Amino acid sequence: MNIVEPIRKKQDIAKVENILRQNKRDLLFFVMGINSGLRISDILALDVKDVHNVSHIEVVEKKTDKRKKFFVNSKLRPMIAEFIKGRKDDEPLFLSRFGNRLNRIRAYEIVNFACKKSGIKYKVGTHTLRKTFGYHHYRQFKDVALLQRIFNHSSPCVTMRYIGIEQDNIDASYKKFIL
Repeated sequence: MNIVEPIRKKQDIAKVENILRQNKRDLLFFVMGINSGLRISDILALDVKDVHNVSHIEVVEKKTDKRKKFFVNSKLRPMIAEFIKGRKDDEPLFLSRFGNRLNRIRAYEIVNFACKKSGIKYKVGTHTLRKTFGYHHYRQFKDVALLQRIFNHSSPCVTMRYIGIEQDNIDASYKKFIL
């Protein structure tokens, strides 16, 4: 299994978003991923009806079979509204150029390309979106218990390791510890 990293710098997130602006679909699934904490399989499974005129998006997570509900924030709401204008409720939210549901491989290629083009050198993938959400959510609220619940993790240690905070804290302690 390849371990991917969160995007830690907000200016790097902005660079990736700027690259993805050329394609509303790609930008929306990226922004949705970093603002929801959903796995890519759950994002790609969304249909237009799941996001049409709602305050919360609800999914049953494919991996855990648990219900998850998240608030559609002020950044996502207008992006979704613009993206689904004139679309049918029963069609997949994210379509490929062939009219099929966008798949994980193509989603990976999009994320990987945009991150590389923006100058990000570390290992990234579609799971980077979920980890980026977690990293910045923790940095803003410092509530590992809440984040653990959002992610359905078994312990705070798992959550801290998952989002890369544990290693950041270890590195910081080594930098300050000199005998």
